[in-house]
Amino acid sequence: MADKKALITGITGQDGSYLAELLLGKGYEVSGIVRRSSSFNTERLQSHYQDPHASSYRLRLIYGDLDDGAAIARTIRDVAPDEIYNLGAQSHVRVSFDVPEYTVASVAMGTLRLLEAIRDTGKSVRFYQASSSEMFGSASPPQSETTPFQPQSPYACAKVFAHQLCQNYRAAYGLFISCGILFNHESPRRGIPFVTRKVTRAAARIKHGLDRKLYLGNLDARRDWGFAGDYVDAMWRMLQADRPDDFVIATGESHSVRELLDAAFEALGLDWREYVELDPRYLRPTEVDHLEGDATKARRVLGWEPRVRFRDLIRMMVQADEEDIRLSLAGRAPPA
Repeated sequence: MADKKALITGITGQDGSYLAELLLGKGYEVSGIVRRSSSFNTERLQSHYQDPHASSYRLRLIYGDLDDGAAIARTIRDVAPDEIYNLGAQSHVRVSFDVPEYTVASVAMGTLRLLEAIRDTGKSVRFYQASSSEMFGSASPPQSETTPFQPQSPYACAKVFAHQLCQNYRAAYGLFISCGILFNHESPRRGIPFVTRKVTRAAARIKHGLDRKLYLGNLDARRDWGFAGDYVDAMWRMLQADRPDDFVIATGESHSVRELLDAAFEALGLDWREYVELDPRYLRPTEVDHLEGDATKARRVLGWEPRVRFRDLIRMMVQADEEDIRLSLAGRAPPA
């Protein structure tokens, strides 16, 4: 695979950083699209950053945006990738109710711009689309590839559009497009506004006396939580398969937010009930109560299995957050 080239949108995010790490380890030349910002947003890539002057330079960051079709087309022409992984999006479900137009522009129209750019090149490119378990919405669990979509947020509606667009372009133009319907996947690199990281970070800060309260919304919501490092392996496997297809990627277990709180606070010897309060601002206008994936097809076709289970995942995240705080308090890292 030393001669393979990959292009990743959303490379600075949790999944993008793990995927870049995986592909670099397999000998790929990796290019990633990065949005221009007045502050650095490449922290997750620091462990595998490479000096562009080095002869072995295989990680290249390119300014671009999914809202800019011309820049996308130019980047695909210049990079000439064998594989494209579309991970870029406004991916916070609750926030999508506040910025629906921006969410749809990046998630739905961004995917359309990528597919049109691929089609215009006329070259053979394998394309991975990051679909989402949020597309299932209010559908009864367990959810599989045949479960009808019942989206309950602007983000989920945009993901359904992008997913079905990919299916259409695959059928209409013969493009190699595989969609990974990934259930919730977390890690120490997860963004702080997302509930898992919000909980693990708050538990660590409360343990060290930096915070006294944690405010959350629906504690009864149930999710199928897995490890992001496992899930990017599934993405790669989809593009190595003989045929493109759609795959649910999940652990097959669901846990409530209350169970998440139990696991995180117990890891530090705390009782979350003493610190957690409800804030209706964190409730969604339409809630998704229960997501639990059936990844039978991925196991059978791709040979994929999740390795990290729920409590081990939460413990990993708590330990990473507590270590960050210890370093900060010791003056060896900037305070959070």
